[in-house]
Amino acid sequence: MKEFNNILSVIKELERLKNNTRTAWTSTGRQESIAEHSWRLSLFSMILVDYFPEMDRMKVICMSLIHDLGEAFDGDISAKAVVNTDGKMEKEEKAMIKLIEPLPEKMRHRLLSLWWEYNKGETKEAQLVKALDKIETIIQHNQGNNPPDFDYQFNLDYGKKYSYIDPIIESIRELVDKETMGKIQGS
Repeated sequence: MKEFNNILSVIKELERLKNNTRTAWTSTGRQESIAEHSWRLSLFSMILVDYFPEMDRMKVICMSLIHDLGEAFDGDISAKAVVNTDGKMEKEEKAMIKLIEPLPEKMRHRLLSLWWEYNKGETKEAQLVKALDKIETIIQHNQGNNPPDFDYQFNLDYGKKYSYIDPIIESIRELVDKETMGKIQGS
């Protein structure tokens, strides 16, 4: 029973991701939550992983779900504001460990390993999720009802290096970049 109480305590802590917002806005002008971003990224990944049969489908989906768990306590740090990514990773790792600490050791190990695999970006699954994470962010920027001073130009370079993993991802990125150019020219 204690184990299930511990699992429930982690699930309750995850509500923080619903409350913590990102520097992106929805089409209604409300700031997007970290949970909303992770949810749409997970669906995006689930749909696109079918184009990559050599990849571990479940790993891609799970990685998408947990990639931002380290933001539960301190929230999202805007990509524009990140100067020292090492410090950001250390902070998120500590938060991740704190968040999953009540879980059984095997679960903690699995979640932390998956989170590190994503952050290192060395496996094909991690590279796909990283690319889609950046693209989903740009899609939201383009789709959102943003403040008047929103910097759409930032989107054109944001995470671009991750898009070169495959021609399919490059094609999707090109489509999203065209939408960004439309926003720039229309603003």
